[in-house]
Amino acid sequence: MQLNLTKPICFFDLETTGINITKDRIVEIAILKVHPNGKEESKTWLVNPEMPIPKEVTEIHGISDADVADKPTFKELAKEIYNLIKDSDLGGFNSNRFDIPLLAEEMLRADVDFDMKNRLSVDVQTIFHKMEQRTLSAAYKFYCDKNLEDAHSAEADTNATYEVLKAQIKRYDEIENDTKFLAEFSSRKKFADFAGFITYNKKGEECFSFGKHKGKLVTDVLEKEPGYFGWLLNADFPLYTKKVLTAIKLKSFNNKLD
Repeated sequence: MQLNLTKPICFFDLETTGINITKDRIVEIAILKVHPNGKEESKTWLVNPEMPIPKEVTEIHGISDADVADKPTFKELAKEIYNLIKDSDLGGFNSNRFDIPLLAEEMLRADVDFDMKNRLSVDVQTIFHKMEQRTLSAAYKFYCDKNLEDAHSAEADTNATYEVLKAQIKRYDEIENDTKFLAEFSSRKKFADFAGFITYNKKGEECFSFGKHKGKLVTDVLEKEPGYFGWLLNADFPLYTKKVLTAIKLKSFNNKLD
């Protein structure tokens, strides 16, 4: 079957130095771009993370320091990767909680202004967990009746994710072949930032989801306690969270001027 697309969608997978979105780095990225006419194009890069890859992580994905020693850094690849995905929605396996947030951090560190405002994200893992509660290898076996060879290879995982999504759409009548539906169905609680530090209330207003100001409007806190904004920018929060906070503050400031 062919996905019913109104714009391209890029399925992608990252192999990294770890699972800390703020501190860890990409060592491999694979992208499978699917166009509305069914055309597919794929690209895989090994990336020098400019930091050691822990031994226990190498044992999972098989990528060592030696494998990436002479490879380009993400900053050197950022524009090429961005040009491939800039007109597309994004899809992945656990991508809403890990791959997209980490990709955003790497893009912002490379001075590429990445955001998700005009794109949808389809998380195949969320669809799978809502329907069957399993892992990618099990999903591939369950939906496609195939064994996932080279699991934790970014390219193998990316291709398997794409195949699983198509099989899910075919299997479940309630899952529509529409990117907007898939994005909404595969989303969890909606946050203004990827890391979940800023959420929305019932009115759609941004609120803090942590600490002493949990549940309070971001605009109210930043107005009443200006020093809190400075603390947030200097603390160990993801770059994308800081980007969102800055945008909220600027919007509030501009509204006062109007």
